[in-house]
Amino acid sequence: MSDQSLGLMSGQERSNWIRLRTLIVLRWVAITGQATAIGVAQSQYNLQLALLPCYLAIGVSALGNLVALIIFPENKRLTEFQNFLMVLFDLLQLCFLLYMTGGLNNPFALLVLGPVTISASVMGLRSTLIIGTSAIILTSLLVPFHVPLETSEGEILIMPTLFMFGHWCALIIAILFIGAYSYRISAEIRSMSDALAATQFALSREQKLTDLGGVVAAAAHELGTPLATIKLTSSELIEELEDAPDLQEDARLIRQQADRCRDILRSMGRVGKDDLHLRQAPLSALVHEAAEPHFSRGKDIRFSEHPAEGADHSPPSVLRKPEMIHGLRNLIQNAVDFSHTSVWIELHWSTDWIKVRILDDGNGFPVHLLGRLGDPFMRRRAPLTDRSQRPEYEGMGLGLFIAKTLLERTGARLKFANCRDLRTSQDLAPEKRGALVTVTWPRRKIDAIRGDTPVPGGKNIPIGF
Repeated sequence: MSDQSLGLMSGQERSNWIRLRTLIVLRWVAITGQATAIGVAQSQYNLQLALLPCYLAIGVSALGNLVALIIFPENKRLTEFQNFLMVLFDLLQLCFLLYMTGGLNNPFALLVLGPVTISASVMGLRSTLIIGTSAIILTSLLVPFHVPLETSEGEILIMPTLFMFGHWCALIIAILFIGAYSYRISAEIRSMSDALAATQFALSREQKLTDLGGVVAAAAHELGTPLATIKLTSSELIEELEDAPDLQEDARLIRQQADRCRDILRSMGRVGKDDLHLRQAPLSALVHEAAEPHFSRGKDIRFSEHPAEGADHSPPSVLRKPEMIHGLRNLIQNAVDFSHTSVWIELHWSTDWIKVRILDDGNGFPVHLLGRLGDPFMRRRAPLTDRSQRPEYEGMGLGLFIAKTLLERTGARLKFANCRDLRTSQDLAPEKRGALVTVTWPRRKIDAIRGDTPVPGGKNIPIGF
């Protein structure tokens, strides 16, 4: 996947997806609640509030909504900076109302968590930190600085010092916890969403290549007979037109172009190994196809077959799914990237399961990352020497996530380990000292003959677009 396509799906741009209309509706709800609270406090509980500053702050918020409705279209999408300014304004407006109505003695002080939660959910880390820090500072200032709540009888409503301190601590802890919790969960969702989009893109590309290979193979088969006829006829014309050099040259040109068409179709069909239009392939052929792009990368890739006792000695015929090819290709790519000289691909099968093991002679997986392998966008900073050897890759997060996701869709279970681990190295040769990836399927999931979804017999179904 290109950097550009990844950039288009980046979670950092997710805040640009928030509609202005959504924030306007939320602000109208807040304005209605603020006006109602002040009116009820004044009329039902006889609290002496500074109504002019309070309603002025509410009016400024309402005026901003009206201006936004008039100036901007309904489908206006806000940038992160615009979102930041709107949330910061709402936080300042709310804290001003709290200042005019008793500070932290006002039970509605917990609404300070609203802007913090919104910023943590839809904005980047920098904007979230600014909003959170501002909320903490303003909440702390409301403890000593506020207009007291006073009843019509002149009684000042104030919390005991201990309760005020507890209220302040609870708000600060809630701002920190809820902000961090919301940001972390939103980051996980964005990361997973972007990774799944990249996985879908990779699968779609593999499916297109598969379909294209099938069309090419079918075209090569169907055009073989007419091209042979053209070549035979042109050869006969060359012999019969010895007395007409100009026409004979045209006949030679026809034969040359027929040979050229044959060579083009042959070279295009070779990529598909002449069986891409089929829905099944021997396990060994499918794994060879997955590894083919890495044969010329300077590493020794060795294949071996290990049938279990009682199983057929010939590799089983499996469903030829793009998910399997692309997933195995990513795993083999990772092994080639991190190996020193050699990569081993072992095929194991029995009557109940099919297993592919990919091993290398590199340094293995970092021990502290073994439990996280397959998570999306996990990064491991590589030394400059490693980057020069493999400049096209910055880490091993997205590739392994795509491989794991695609292979699990076919019913596989993946296990990541190091060959040096005593629990996995008992049956391994000493030179196999690097990473070990084991992919295991229940045989019924991918067996093309006796599985849950066997390939039907009969004529090939025409491929169309």
